[in-house]
Amino acid sequence: MIFRLVDHAWDKEIDSGLAADHSAVRIVCPFIKRRTAARLLAHGRPETLQVITRFDLDDFSAGVSDISALRSLLEHGGRIRGLRNLHAKLYVFGQSRAIVTSANLTEAAMAHNHELGVVAEGKDLVDPCLSYFDRLWGRSGEDLNLARLESWEAKVTKHQAEGARADPASRLGDEGADGGLLAVAPRGEPSSGDAEQSFVKLFGEGDNRAFWTMPVFTEVDRSGSHRACTYPKGKRPRKAQDGAIMFMGRMVQEPNDILIYGRAIALAHMPQRDDATPADIARRSWKKDWPHYVRVHHAEFVDGTLANGVSLNALMEALESDAFRVTQENARRGEGNTNPRHAYRQQPQVELSREGFAWMSAALDRAFAEHGKLSPEILAKLDWPSLASEHPASSSAGTPGG
Repeated sequence: MIFRLVDHAWDKEIDSGLAADHSAVRIVCPFIKRRTAARLLAHGRPETLQVITRFDLDDFSAGVSDISALRSLLEHGGRIRGLRNLHAKLYVFGQSRAIVTSANLTEAAMAHNHELGVVAEGKDLVDPCLSYFDRLWGRSGEDLNLARLESWEAKVTKHQAEGARADPASRLGDEGADGGLLAVAPRGEPSSGDAEQSFVKLFGEGDNRAFWTMPVFTEVDRSGSHRACTYPKGKRPRKAQDGAIMFMGRMVQEPNDILIYGRAIALAHMPQRDDATPADIARRSWKKDWPHYVRVHHAEFVDGTLANGVSLNALMEALESDAFRVTQENARRGEGNTNPRHAYRQQPQVELSREGFAWMSAALDRAFAEHGKLSPEILAKLDWPSLASEHPASSSAGTPGG
């Protein structure tokens, strides 16, 4: 009998458990991301794969858990059930090893976060885990199927394309079974550790810089950055994919800088759906020259002025060539531009390195802690999109064209 206390590197513990026995894998986990679901299947298709998770559509919309992860598990023969207010995490491999931990199946939890738990081996320890799983399985409703999952995806994609407003009236609801669990589990929030891409999106131009004293709300209303990042005519944005984090930056003067005042989650560009309509251009005339969108959702902004945001100059001073993906790669190759100040010239956006992403996320979180965020009540005053009225033919989920 083995009982080990573990507080990091849960990805290695999961891999070890699968290598030891992946004939039968039973999982209780509220949040599951695409990359970690792929890890579960790397050792081959289990003969038995049972998963209990959450079916809260707002979690999927926020990117805390991935519909694509559940699809992958279903396609590999998994049986999946959903339970409301689920918070427990349990992983059982065959009959002889179990993991009880605070770690969800996300890259952040598996490889980066401090997550405490135990690895147990031996019948006396594993049998109670199996019994607990079976009891919970019996309370978790019916098995998920692909048709039901696809209906959720259409609803979630529409919600994201319309900005996924924070007010309670816009919530999508929980499709999980009511197994009698108390509603004490915290709602999930997007984790920067699971984002595969991040960008600083630049608003304004070199000859159209704002003052540091401009209220953030004024800039959000002017730019429409609560609903979309805009790109120039004839240059469709093809780099940002679903789930990319977009940091909103406004060019300012005296002294010249770019101040990051918010962030949101991207949807990959889809032609027609993500092009400015006549109504868009009537409201913001400059969109005739900047008509292509990367729509965003779950946007959050500093409550204050642009001066309360995060300086891009400070990022570049702190990390130098490691600030951006392209300059970091050039430095490692020993060729090409390595000066971060040249990397975004004449560009509507610049992709952050992993280190740049971590630095910017932490700095913006500090700004939020100090100054607060624009409230849902304030954000409700903005013009939120209605996908059905803008592009009726594109109001359901589709394949991104970017």
